[in-house]
Amino acid sequence: MTKHIAKMKENYYSPTPKKWRQLGDALLAVALMGIPAELAGYKWVGLTLFGLGIIGKFLTNFFKDEENVQSNNRRGRRRKAD
Repeated sequence: MTKHIAKMKENYYSPTPKKWRQLGDALLAVALMGIPAELAGYKWVGLTLFGLGIIGKFLTNFFKDEENVQSNNRRGRRRKAD
């Protein structure tokens, strides 16, 4: 379980691929559309859009570019010569 959590943490801080970053930005735009819906009296529509957008943007950070992570891991494991 601890290894799984460590892997998720590593994925969260690794660079996000372009297509997932664009999807996350689109979901954040959907969240912003919830504000006018709430102001117009559609409270549940606004809250749903806002919640889905924010959660979606957060979840896209867990996707990673496999090539960049492997190259970063190789660089990090090298030891400096004394």
